[in-house]
Amino acid sequence: MTGLIDQLKRHEGVRSHAYRDNAGYLTIGAGRNIDCDGGLGLSDDEIDYLLHNDVDRCFSELEPFDWFSELDDVRQDALINMCFNLGLTRLLHFNNMIDALQNKDFELAAAEALDSRWARQVGDRAVEVASMIELGVYP
Repeated sequence: MTGLIDQLKRHEGVRSHAYRDNAGYLTIGAGRNIDCDGGLGLSDDEIDYLLHNDVDRCFSELEPFDWFSELDDVRQDALINMCFNLGLTRLLHFNNMIDALQNKDFELAAAEALDSRWARQVGDRAVEVASMIELGVYP
């Protein structure tokens, strides 16, 4: 099997980002056609694998910050949700929210999360995440 895998990688090429193949189909990895027109897309297991990797990455990015590592699991999950959606760089611009988290003022932290362009853009998602920050429970 190893020989076949190596051969397919060599024949198809390997790309870490989506690209258009020679026929114009949206493709990822080693020739995986994910295009709507006859492509395989991703299986549920593959989607879950990618999502778990992304959640693990967000956790690793946030873990060094005391304001994150000292939170309970639900509040950490709320911040991971925001990091997943915004990216770490944009999340770190929530200075007032982070200050409130450091002071364990979860009501203010939730209010600061909601007082943002992000909250206006994502709507109900922000309300749910802010509730998790404020109350420390899943809705």
